[in-house]
Parts: sequence; C-alpha cells; structure tokens
Amino acid sequence: MTEFVICYDIAQPRRLARLHRYLKKWAAPIQYSVFLMTGDERQLARCLAGAEEIIHPGQDDLRAYPLPKRGLKARLGRPALPEGIQWSGMPQSW
Repeated sequence: MTEFVICYDIAQPRRLARLHRYLKKWAAPIQYSVFLMTGDERQLARCLAGAEEIIHPGQDDLRAYPLPKRGLKARLGRPALPEGIQWSGMPQSW
C-alpha cells in the first residue's frame, strides 16, 4: 500500500463541494483541499477517474502525489482531529 496526497483547486463552489464529498469516500481530509489516500495505483486511478467526471479540466486543477515509503512524515501546527480521537482511515503518526 502506498500513501498519496491528493489536492485540488476548484473554481466553482458547487463543483468544489461535489468533489470534496466524493474524495471523502476514498481518502482522509487532512486540510482544506488536501486529502491523504492509502491504496495502490489501481485504486488511485479509479479515484481520479471518478473525480475527472466532476471537475472542469479547463478551470480546475486536481493533483495526486505519491509519498515515499521511507520518507519523513510529520505534522506541524494544529492536528487534523482533536486530541484523543483516532480515525482509522488516517495513519496513527498523523
């Protein structure tokens, strides 16, 4: 399994809301317009194919980046969830 960062910049608020709801089915929201997905290349391709039906290619930007397996992963600042709450869709280190 690989971790991917998926992020977007959507021009229209309605498409923005649709894409956000859609990506929550595939990945964990970690910041505004930024998601963390754990899966393989095939799952990522299916996720992005569904997202492609929502966005407008000429106006919107959707990107996915694989995270290195052995790279440093850290969070600075406010946590994504309140202290003491662990969401099983998010790695414990986050």
